[in-house]
Amino acid sequence: MKRLINQQPSKAGKWLLGALPFILILLVYVVASNERLAVNPNDKLMPSFEAFGHAIHMMAFEPSKRTGDYLLWADTLASLQRLGIGVGISALISLIVGILIGIIPLMRAGFAPVVTVISLVPPLAILPILFIIFGLGEVAKITLIVLGITPFLIRDVQLRVMALPEELIIKAQTLGASTWQLIVRVILPQILPKLIDAVRLSLGSAWLFLIAAEAISATEGLGYRIFLVRRYLAMDVILPYVVWITLLAFLTDYLLRRLSLYAFPWQQNEGGAK
Repeated sequence: MKRLINQQPSKAGKWLLGALPFILILLVYVVASNERLAVNPNDKLMPSFEAFGHAIHMMAFEPSKRTGDYLLWADTLASLQRLGIGVGISALISLIVGILIGIIPLMRAGFAPVVTVISLVPPLAILPILFIIFGLGEVAKITLIVLGITPFLIRDVQLRVMALPEELIIKAQTLGASTWQLIVRVILPQILPKLIDAVRLSLGSAWLFLIAAEAISATEGLGYRIFLVRRYLAMDVILPYVVWITLLAFLTDYLLRRLSLYAFPWQQNEGGAK
């Protein structure tokens, strides 16, 4: 008899085991919702799926009477733009600074302590400061995302660079590679797939900072909409928005994983893009 640690599920078994928790959650929700609605048909805490369908249709397929926009899609576009700009800036800064700190001892001595201290500052604690400095526009929201995930990404890239085999660096220098050539031809190809993995891990935090900023100061966005309708206890809108955010995050993670596998196929065997 195989030990439990050595038993592998089939492909169908993986799908079944992966879907089982979601099925159980849905069943629990349906039972609890039916019980609450049987006692109070106007209950807003756990709406029926019919109420969800009506709310989704209203938000996604009916133009707003005030603005004329389809609110779900307008909110999605606004949030994805902020998220994309913030994560893109963070990735670029982290790639440059992380490599320099990781490979150049003088840079590491001068900047690593600062990055470490900044990474320990709770980003949400400085959100009011950002609004005071940058105002209530887009810059403050994007800056919060950048400040929230960039220190983590820099430290991750730095550690990945420092973890590269020393023999690799020595051989490149023996063959006459300059510091710039060493970074571009040896380190960069090794670090880029690791950076994509780090960005994937930081997506949850990026969404958190985005929603927090939108909840405080925005006129459109997924986080703004959730906090706007909460005053009406509109769970038929809030829960679909939460599910939609989760699906967007999952899709982004999946696309980044596919990008890593496509651009750096050798990493698949090394476990760098899972």
